[in-house]
Amino acid sequence: MQNSVKASVSAEEWQTRVDLAAAYRIVAHYGWDDLVFTHISARIPGPEHHFLINPYGMMFDEVTASSLVKVDLNGNKVMESEFDINPAGFIIHSAVHEAREDAKCVMHLHTNAGIAVSTLENGLQPYSQQSLFALSSLSYHAYEGVALNPDEKKRLVADMGDTMFMILRNHGLLTCGATIADAFTYMFLLQRSCEIQLMAQASGQPMIEIPAQILAGIQAQAKEVTRSAGGSLSWPGILRKLDRVNPGYAD
Repeated sequence: MQNSVKASVSAEEWQTRVDLAAAYRIVAHYGWDDLVFTHISARIPGPEHHFLINPYGMMFDEVTASSLVKVDLNGNKVMESEFDINPAGFIIHSAVHEAREDAKCVMHLHTNAGIAVSTLENGLQPYSQQSLFALSSLSYHAYEGVALNPDEKKRLVADMGDTMFMILRNHGLLTCGATIADAFTYMFLLQRSCEIQLMAQASGQPMIEIPAQILAGIQAQAKEVTRSAGGSLSWPGILRKLDRVNPGYAD
């Protein structure tokens, strides 16, 4: 299958497929997957609003470049595939891709730490350096049940605005980025922030928040320290790790 798909798409699309499959595999490596029930999508380069999303029913550590499903913004497959897509995943991802030209990749996960923080009334707090990057561009979206209602799309994108990090109340985490590497790096920071917060809160000790003036200046600092999201710095190493621990994503 790999040879037939690779021969049927542009070099740019194939590279997007390889990077997106790698994103699924590294999410599984960190234990952030939820069986087959979350999604990472990426827009294919070009004028068409076509994007790639995981084949419904395939575990994240099984996803390959060839198995990703190509769909349009209406959820129609635009390239033959034996797989279907998750309709709930399509609602969330198509909403962001349609509204945000800069959202080339959208990552939505149901991690334990992310869902736990999403249930807290005050949400993510400035307890760690990692949290500052997320808090510099964070939004929230209220829970409306399983995301099957197309009407929710306009409320989700209105809540998101131009932020890069989102906490879906009682549901999970979402990040978007100009590249797959950036969206993953944002998710790494958001997930790590949630984990650190919950560990600190579980201690029962008094909490020290990072001063507001430091939080106010973090956006400029983030661009300086990490070259925006910093995905381009870490992504080659992530691919090398996958080549060692879970090769085959580029098939």
